[in-house]
Amino acid sequence: MALAIQHADVGRYTAHPNPRVGCVLVQGDQCVGAGGHRAAGEPHAERMALAAAGSQAAGATAYVTLEPCSHFGRTPPCVDGLIEAGVSRVVYACEDPNPRTRGRARGRLEQAGIGVTTGVLAEAARRLNPGFFQRFDAGRPWVRLKLAMSLDGRTAMASGESQWITGEAARLDVHRMRAEASAIATGVETVLADNPRLTARGIDTDRQPTRVVFDSRYRTPADAAVCAGDAPVLLLGAAGAHAAAAYPEHVECLAVPGEGEQVDLGHALQMLAGRDVHELFVECGATLAGALVAANLVDELVIYMAPRLLGNGARGLVELPGLEHLAQTPMLEIVDVRKLGADWRMIARPVMPAQAHPKACSPV
Repeated sequence: MALAIQHADVGRYTAHPNPRVGCVLVQGDQCVGAGGHRAAGEPHAERMALAAAGSQAAGATAYVTLEPCSHFGRTPPCVDGLIEAGVSRVVYACEDPNPRTRGRARGRLEQAGIGVTTGVLAEAARRLNPGFFQRFDAGRPWVRLKLAMSLDGRTAMASGESQWITGEAARLDVHRMRAEASAIATGVETVLADNPRLTARGIDTDRQPTRVVFDSRYRTPADAAVCAGDAPVLLLGAAGAHAAAAYPEHVECLAVPGEGEQVDLGHALQMLAGRDVHELFVECGATLAGALVAANLVDELVIYMAPRLLGNGARGLVELPGLEHLAQTPMLEIVDVRKLGADWRMIARPVMPAQAHPKACSPV
């Protein structure tokens, strides 16, 4: 199963909107076929492994990181392929959360006389697709909030100068995480101040994630860098707001319910999940970052820390107004720390939610 998880990596940047899946076929103690799902419309991992094994698939044990699909989509059901190939046993790490498939594979396989084992390295397999599971379990994407700061917790000079706090290795790591995401999001204030492209660069992939701007009044200029290219762009505006600019065809203005001219962040995430956004990578200013944290909508913080001191006048990391006591502050668990060039990257996950003003509305 560990080898199957490795093979799933072939679709790290390209499998979206499908999950990343790997499969290994074993006869005795010999691997006779292996494969991973690379992109939607291409063969699934099981079909790739079966093709590699050929006649040696008969009687083999198949190890799959996710329950084999049992429905027709862009490709035929993988359960049918395993049955037709005559495998003797199927081991899959975890059930598919998709209601169209969940739990159906076992019955089909056992009816064909094939043994089934589940739960092997389940947590490791789930980590391949955190957003895919969360989309079906919680109705919203897995949200990663990226922040870059100095040792004293500052993101930019008082003037707004911030390029570059971190070094090249850290910036390449950001592009890798962008490429993994279904979509990259920011706030309109960041668009107006920094004019970011929100694209994955320097990564070997032919897929660009959808770009999302929280923009309650559609202030994003039509010629902004985020609107360039042909990758889809979603401008999340308040209900009743009207776009003054004439945007290109690949830019869609999406009305999101909220309070007055604000966008309800939770509802916005639900709408993104409905558009197959599994993993949302957010790069924004302190105000929107704070609003997401306060609304308990962040699953992971990716924090890059540079060996600099910017001073008291520089801009802060996350805006969380109303915190007066330690009991109100969100607690995080640091799950990974590593050095990238001269910088450090920390990944932290909330273990105790924020207690101050959990208004789930975008401030931009």
